[in-house]
Amino acid sequence: MEFWALVMLGVVILLLLFGYPVAFTLGAVSAAFGLIWLGLDFFSLLPMRIWGVMTNFTLLAVPLFVFMGVMLEKSGIAEELLETMAMLFGRIRGGLAISIVLVGALLAATTGVVGATVVTMAIIALPAMLKHGYNPALASGTIAASGTLGQIIPPSIVLILLGDVMGVPVGELFMGAVIPGLLLILMFIAYIAIVAWRRPDDAPAINREALAVNDGKALFLKVLKSLIPPLALVFSVLGSIFFGIATPTESAAVGALGAMILALIHRRLNRENLQNAMRQTTKLTSMVFLILIGATTFGLVFKGMGGDDLVHDIMTGLPGGVWGFIIVSMLLLFVLGFFLDFLEICFIAVPILTPIAIYYGIDPLWFAILIAVNLQTSFLTPPFGFSLFYLKAAAPSSIQMAQIYRGIIPFVFIQLIVLGLLMSFPGLTTWLPGIME
Repeated sequence: MEFWALVMLGVVILLLLFGYPVAFTLGAVSAAFGLIWLGLDFFSLLPMRIWGVMTNFTLLAVPLFVFMGVMLEKSGIAEELLETMAMLFGRIRGGLAISIVLVGALLAATTGVVGATVVTMAIIALPAMLKHGYNPALASGTIAASGTLGQIIPPSIVLILLGDVMGVPVGELFMGAVIPGLLLILMFIAYIAIVAWRRPDDAPAINREALAVNDGKALFLKVLKSLIPPLALVFSVLGSIFFGIATPTESAAVGALGAMILALIHRRLNRENLQNAMRQTTKLTSMVFLILIGATTFGLVFKGMGGDDLVHDIMTGLPGGVWGFIIVSMLLLFVLGFFLDFLEICFIAVPILTPIAIYYGIDPLWFAILIAVNLQTSFLTPPFGFSLFYLKAAAPSSIQMAQIYRGIIPFVFIQLIVLGLLMSFPGLTTWLPGIME
């Protein structure tokens, strides 16, 4: 029976690769195998499990943060940030690309919606970068990679879901992700600076006249006007968690309200934008919870058939003990990221690996952040990297898919380097949560 549990896992992954819907694939395959091997009575446990998912207070943060992100996208804050940062950094080599990374980081800390961030920056910034002579591969790679920062920089939907799956407090995960997020930002900027130094023609400076920057005081005021609202929102959301004022779910409600206030300030809070934001939020939240229900069914049947015990025996029998398990887990998740979405990996692979990590005495907070950084690469790795699809859909027709692939390779390596640093120095992840405690 344990062997057939692994066959069930293989069938699920195969059907997902053929493009079948995740939630229904998980539910249908699990139900079929469960009925054959465990019988109908076994499923009497399922309704209470689904009820537990639907009444989970932590997961209430998902629709609230999604709404916050979509509402901020409608508010026009991204366009204003991009324009201001370009004025601020455009006069140095690689400055336009550096401004993209910084805007991506700010949008990650406010919206956290990868698709919206990549598409917005591709529409606004990519034509400007090409116009000023940037290498198409560098320009597209920078935008795709910067858009994925929302997966690790809090408030991140991935961290909320990982916290629920792995039983780690979301507030601690948010704190633990701060330094890894900053490391990624700094290393992205360092890479761009090195490229601009070694190959100036790939990332040229923009002259002052093209940037329309003539008055230093006016630029300073514009920077303040652009930065203060999103930074205030970030501080109100994350600060309320870090200082113990609110739970992540309560802070998500604060963020949703703050996003509506910013949209009102920018005169974008109208009926159409509000309806669109609520519609997108409902669609995305429904998708997440349907996958959760399917994953709950899969987990119940997989454990009932003894699959978790078989995987446990295999993983604990690896050479190298704890480090053998960690390295194989990270390699497995990285390879799965080439073919599966982060939601699929989060709900299929992570629940199988978590009990083994607990058995080895691995800090679940540290392990969760390693998984989050690893999953971030899944947005950039072909053939199913969603950031690449978002970018190609919004990019000018002159940008070829081959150029996008060439552009993201260095950024994937940077993410793997950061992952290696976090594995080698766990304190980079655990230090801030320790201070919070």
